[in-house]
Amino acid sequence: MLTNKRVVVTGGTGSLGKVLVRRLLSGELGLPKKIVVFSRDEAKQNDMRLAHQCRAAATDDVIYHNFEQLLQFQIGDVRDYHSINAVLCNADIVFNAAALKQVPTCEYFPFEAVQTNINGAENIVRAIREQHLPIETVVGVSTDKACKPVNVMGMTKAVQERILVRANLDCSDTRFCCVRYGNVLASRGSVIPLFHDQIRRGGPVTITTTEMTRFLLSLNQAVDTIFTALQKAHRGEIYIPRVPSARVVDIVTILIGERPIETAIIGIRSGEKVHEILVSEEETHRTQQRGEYYVIRPVLPELQISTVIEKPLEKEYSSANNIMNKSQLANLLKSHKLMIEDKTEFEEDFLS
Repeated sequence: MLTNKRVVVTGGTGSLGKVLVRRLLSGELGLPKKIVVFSRDEAKQNDMRLAHQCRAAATDDVIYHNFEQLLQFQIGDVRDYHSINAVLCNADIVFNAAALKQVPTCEYFPFEAVQTNINGAENIVRAIREQHLPIETVVGVSTDKACKPVNVMGMTKAVQERILVRANLDCSDTRFCCVRYGNVLASRGSVIPLFHDQIRRGGPVTITTTEMTRFLLSLNQAVDTIFTALQKAHRGEIYIPRVPSARVVDIVTILIGERPIETAIIGIRSGEKVHEILVSEEETHRTQQRGEYYVIRPVLPELQISTVIEKPLEKEYSSANNIMNKSQLANLLKSHKLMIEDKTEFEEDFLS
């Protein structure tokens, strides 16, 4: 699938990007000819480069011969058309993981979210369209917050989905598809590292509301979803993993355990939902199950393979349903080494 392909990962220094790159380097879909990590943070690129080279400290020669390596690093920003054009000119496969994804940040700086999450996707499409780049597939990474969005992050991701779906009409030689999933366990900025920090500080651990639920999946499950979409998605489809959900208050209770640590109910924040949704009621008639995934067919009729969908989803896919009990949740957290006494997946070296 990826043997001798030239792969670009935008936002490749993020939590997801690092695990995605590690999996690409493993060769499980075939060993690429080149993997380019494209991002704007030189410090994170340097840390990732050092980890890959098993170097403890940086010296001047670390960056030399970068463009002769299997794993390459390129400074740039999806907001800038010229830098996107430069990195895509020799690519076959693109994974767009670049994003502004923290809800409060996007609320305070909404146009910054627009520039990264919307304009960034449009720049990728524009480069392929205007330069006639022979890119085979672009996989966009979205979020449950894009479904019936109530915050800027979700709104911009929802528009990104539509930009990439619509791009299939303009770029007939390139397949554009998306993945959409919920909370990634222990990713940067997610709630579990926050709870760990609050517990280590002796509390209190803050809970917005006792009713709140969230979908949970690991970074590797997120990458599994991306790889499945790469292998199986038709043009304009959105792949969604079928994963369990949990009450946030149950996560806190299990992480605290027997420790004498208090919790504090602080109320739901602006821009948050009590329950997240991965497939809306309005999308159910275009959604079907494929193995361990739900697949949303494109909204544009020109991209629909068939107007008839066998066994469409009967109701919206909400985190309020299929909630794990405490025993199931504890086993999940232990299996991913997310209990407070263990190292988290987020803390591990990206090649470990």
